[in-house]
Amino acid sequence: MTVYGSGRPPGARNKHGVVFSGFLPAVSKDALKKMGHEVRQWRLHRRTDLDFAGLARMINPIVRGWMNYYGAFYPSALSTLLARINTYLVRWVRKKYKRLRAVRKAQARWAYVTTTYPRYFAHWAWVSYPLMIKTTRAV
Repeated sequence: MTVYGSGRPPGARNKHGVVFSGFLPAVSKDALKKMGHEVRQWRLHRRTDLDFAGLARMINPIVRGWMNYYGAFYPSALSTLLARINTYLVRWVRKKYKRLRAVRKAQARWAYVTTTYPRYFAHWAWVSYPLMIKTTRAV
């Protein structure tokens, strides 16, 4: 196992901060790609027939399973995927509620929802700040 194709093993730090050659088990790039593909296939922004509870029932068991399996040893390796799920959920909010189509209004409502119901979606348990939204122009 090498660090990003550099030809050297990954460095790890012990409890005293000393770097040594070690193994940090984390989700592989291929597994992250497959999970990202699965999330895209859900097409959350098109599921305006569902409410928040319906979306939570749909994605929570799958995301919780990914978190338990892939995040057991290195939870931060899943942070980009969890941010992407949040981005899709914000897109869903903007499509579902006409009054929240503006980005600022949607983000203000998102802040309210995430502070009012901090454990509604399974992946919010790992996000210290559930507003963690992958900000791109494609939102």
